[in-house]
Amino acid sequence: MDKDKIIFELIQKVEFLSKRVAQLEVLEKENKELRRRLSKYETPKNSNNSSIPPSKDENRPKRNQSLRKKTGRNPGGQKGRKGNTLKMVKEPDFIEKYIPEYCSCCGKDIRNTRYEFVGKRQVIDIPEIKFETTEHQIYKRLCSCGHTTKSSYPTQANAPVSYGNNIESLIGYFHTRQYVPFKRMQEIFHDVFRVPISEGGIHYLLNKLVKKSQPAYEMIKEKLQNNKTYAIGADETGMKINGDKNWAWTWQNDEATFITISDNRGGKTIDDTFKDGFSNSVLVHDCWKSHFNTPALSHQICIAHLLRELNYFSERYKHKWSSVFKLLLLSGLKLKNKLNEVDYYYPIPQREVIQNRLRKLLDYPINDKHKELFTFQKRMKKYEDYIFTFLYYPKVPPDNNASERAIRNIKVKQKISGQFKSPTGGYNFAVLRSVTDTVLKNNQNILNSLKIIANLQYTD
Repeated sequence: MDKDKIIFELIQKVEFLSKRVAQLEVLEKENKELRRRLSKYETPKNSNNSSIPPSKDENRPKRNQSLRKKTGRNPGGQKGRKGNTLKMVKEPDFIEKYIPEYCSCCGKDIRNTRYEFVGKRQVIDIPEIKFETTEHQIYKRLCSCGHTTKSSYPTQANAPVSYGNNIESLIGYFHTRQYVPFKRMQEIFHDVFRVPISEGGIHYLLNKLVKKSQPAYEMIKEKLQNNKTYAIGADETGMKINGDKNWAWTWQNDEATFITISDNRGGKTIDDTFKDGFSNSVLVHDCWKSHFNTPALSHQICIAHLLRELNYFSERYKHKWSSVFKLLLLSGLKLKNKLNEVDYYYPIPQREVIQNRLRKLLDYPINDKHKELFTFQKRMKKYEDYIFTFLYYPKVPPDNNASERAIRNIKVKQKISGQFKSPTGGYNFAVLRSVTDTVLKNNQNILNSLKIIANLQYTD
């Protein structure tokens, strides 16, 4: 075999091996990417390690993954608590006397003998419910001056036959507090109250109540805007209106809840609703970027959300950084529970220790191969000033759970009734739910409050 032929064959082999090496490098790169993707399925996200709601959990997470810690208390009523036994009324509406007439031994007639009181028991029940009809009659009188004066019908009697304000307030109560769908609401009025009413009539009365509630709705909004006492919590969630994706937003504090409906999840909704922001309040939220653009005294990231994310990172990467960061957050929560309102006006050494540890953790080098953990640390660096805000203000909560509770009502309503059929339907629920939630926070009776609103004057 001549020399040139050998060289040619060697060159071909080298080219073949070079191509093979290139292929292997590509395969190795693909394999690495596939391993990264599959690792997500090895550590799936659920309601305990992310913001995914429990309803979307494919498999229920293990009990020991919950953020709740054992209290050491047994289930049921705790020792020393006051009971709430059903008590007798002093003046019952009716009294039934059971006096024996014949001897239970020999059968002798004992109706003319003396009897003695032995004991009593009371039964609380609801009588048969039936509606009452009030006829409003108007009259006229002729004055000696020649002028005829005619009286006027009350505002609720705006037709030959109309429904009263109690029915109107009940519709609002069933709709926004008990989440009763319109068809079932019609059934309740037919079967329980014996009131003949159509679904159209229910819609009309609900719209009427919402218009009367408008001043209260605006008052709630103004109260939150001018708040100087409490932190303001904000949250948003997706919802369906006639098949289209919309968003329900809430802003709330310990005294008031404001809910509105929007077709976007961006800053436009915030600008349209609270364009001036909350210059006197700390805004508590779950790190959604649009909220950071809201002018506020300061911001507080929801610690409950961070703890769930850290659970996920600990499961997936087994990296000590996530465990240490979680312990730091828990130490902040523990300190919050120990502080009295007066303590915030003085230096708090433990708070400084926590802040120093936070800075060290955020500067700790994390390999970027732990992609999600690396991104999380980067995000925490960006919002470092808003992690422990709750340790500087006595009435700033460390989590946004109150906002989630306020906005969850939209989800509950949709679970029961399905989607809202129109923007008006979504808006009506937002207005009345804002009112009922605010009433609840102020320890007032919801139905009585809706009756007060229903009794307000109304013009079509």
